[in-house]
Amino acid sequence: MNNFNKTSHRFCQGVAIVLALAAAAIGTRAQDTTTRTVRAGAVMYETQVRNAEVVYVEGNDLVLKLDTGKVEHLVVPDSDKFTIDGGDVTVHELTPGTKLSQTITTTTAPHYVTTVRTLKGKVWHVNAHSSSVILTLPDGTNHAYRLPSHAKVMIEGKQKTVFDLKKGMKIETTIVTDDSYTVIDRNKAVVGQAPPHPATPQEAGLLLFLGPRIQVTVPAPEVLLARAEQPASTLPKTGTLLPLAALLGALAVGTSLALWGVRRTLEAIKA
Repeated sequence: MNNFNKTSHRFCQGVAIVLALAAAAIGTRAQDTTTRTVRAGAVMYETQVRNAEVVYVEGNDLVLKLDTGKVEHLVVPDSDKFTIDGGDVTVHELTPGTKLSQTITTTTAPHYVTTVRTLKGKVWHVNAHSSSVILTLPDGTNHAYRLPSHAKVMIEGKQKTVFDLKKGMKIETTIVTDDSYTVIDRNKAVVGQAPPHPATPQEAGLLLFLGPRIQVTVPAPEVLLARAEQPASTLPKTGTLLPLAALLGALAVGTSLALWGVRRTLEAIKA
């Protein structure tokens, strides 16, 4: 029985201590409360477009020639994607001559923060020149605070300044602080067009036959072979009888000279 009573007594003491601590914590929070309000401002958008051409690519190294004529070297991670001709590719799949267009959208969103802090307690120490005060809270603990010049200090329902504070006064003060921050988000999208593939010999032949106002007639191989085997039956149009006539004329002149020589010889013999 004694053990049971001792256990019960210890349990009640523990519960009492826990309740006391909880009450002190609640009292402390009740004497130092802060309310924070965030208000979003007007969002601004900015769009920037940069055009470039791939000059060199090796591994993750990418060299671009911008439309301004400037050459830029980039180290592109494997996670970055380029939309080329409607498909996503990595830097390893780019080829020189590819046209790229990068669109950068910057979103700027301002946020305005208003913080309202309420303090209640008894003045334990005050330094008006540094605007600092030490308050004793209901749980008996002391906490140091710095009061800005715009803080509203209420003493017995009347508004006072930090210079009116004295040790032992019970005060209630409200501190309002305005602050702001900006959230900047950048979204990058790169699209491009791969360079055209060079035409193959077969495609070049098709382009020749399909060209405007061009008609090419190629005989079949069998016709070409038959024409090559058949001998020519007539002289070519460039052959004429002029060489033959010249030869006959030369023979006639030679014959006349020979007969004239024989005749002279015979006349000389008779004389």
